[in-house]
Amino acid sequence: MARSHRIDCLQFANWSEEIFQQMRSGNVDAVHATIAYHGNFRETVLAIEQWNSWFERFPDLIFAGRTGDDVRRARENGRTAIFFGFQNPSPIEDDIGLVEICHTLGVRFMQLSYNNQSLLATGCYEAQDPGVTRMGRQVIVEMNRVGMVVDMSHSAERSTLEAIEFSTRPIAITHANPAAWHPALRNKSDDVLRALSQAGGMLGFSFYPHHLKDKSDCTLSNFCEMVARTADLMGPESIGIGSDLCQNQPNSIVEWMRVGRWTKQIDYGEGSRDDAGFPPMPSWFNDNRDFDTVEDGLRAVGLSDKEVAGVMGENWLRFYDKNFGPAAD
Repeated sequence: MARSHRIDCLQFANWSEEIFQQMRSGNVDAVHATIAYHGNFRETVLAIEQWNSWFERFPDLIFAGRTGDDVRRARENGRTAIFFGFQNPSPIEDDIGLVEICHTLGVRFMQLSYNNQSLLATGCYEAQDPGVTRMGRQVIVEMNRVGMVVDMSHSAERSTLEAIEFSTRPIAITHANPAAWHPALRNKSDDVLRALSQAGGMLGFSFYPHHLKDKSDCTLSNFCEMVARTADLMGPESIGIGSDLCQNQPNSIVEWMRVGRWTKQIDYGEGSRDDAGFPPMPSWFNDNRDFDTVEDGLRAVGLSDKEVAGVMGENWLRFYDKNFGPAAD
């Protein structure tokens, strides 16, 4: 049987040739790479310039992805297609016209908020959630039009449910887990997961320890049993991987992710005052070479070959095919 496509729908690594080689060793056909947290439009363009440099330096390993067919081409050519995404809407500043510009530059995912209240929606760390804003609704319309996916991974409950309802195209939660399994602020309620699947959306399961039951000590079997239960809740066609791998990042990057420019005080987020850096990854997933281990674990808990193939990438590929281009007339 031919190998299924393998897609990781969220990584924020300290990118290097070593990591690109590991992607190839792990047969990873596509990665959704975060290129912006709190940066403005110009800073985001600089990040794209850096990626263009890597595409030029390592053409046998990586290339810029734009459509689902690029995932197929990556597998045929033994490379990894890189799809750009924002974890915050700051790159569009307060200008809705930049949505289309960013899509033209290759951006295929944008979160409407990152933990805090944004111009578009509420983040999961806010005490109050008034929902998607007036600008947020207009930006969703524009994202639907051009083919940029609404991502609500770091958004609060009401905002997420409203985005699912308001968007005319399926949205994604690229990297989170069920809150019923582990009640992290970033994890999602069963209500959200049901609404997401009913609207044709996708959930990417996160390997980031703060999102895991028992954190760094989470076992592979526990994780895969959670995946199987979520398949029962959402349907096996609505789930995939969004590892949230932050490989080789210094702890100072955690501060940038959580603090950005909005405060002068350190925000410890999901960590504690004694552990504000990146926690150790679970033993069964250290880098892109460990996807075979995850695949074996999914089979061990009783998922069928078709269901495993869906989780490992086929479900995301179908989603990419439908949602990365302009809306049909």
